[in-house]
Amino acid sequence: QVQLVESGGGSVQAGESLRLSCRTSGINFKIHRMNWYRQAPGKQRDFVAAISRVGSTNYTDSVKARFTISGNNAWNTVYLQMNSLSVEETSEYYCKTTNKSRNYWGRGTQVTVSW
Repeated sequence: QVQLVESGGGSVQAGESLRLSCRTSGINFKIHRMNWYRQAPGKQRDFVAAISRVGSTNYTDSVKARFTISGNNAWNTVYLQMNSLSVEETSEYYCKTTNKSRNYWGRGTQVTVSW
């Protein structure tokens, strides 16, 4: 059974940092790309960052230069380093991968940023 498990969320003050992790298990296919999304209460789930197996990355404009996505050598864990967090970035953060047009999502980890 494919599982993606996020961790590392928590409560921080504006300007502080967090590092999220997404660990995969039960993967029986080759992962080519891992993504991070976030969803604030009452809002749609938005793309944040992605990394390909060959290491190319892309980010939504609002997080460029503050967030960094990376993966471990075994390619079973992906990280999202988030710096200079703002209150508006309070959200549930999810990781996702896709195989043969099927999306696999984790259950999310909550990030709360306060003044």
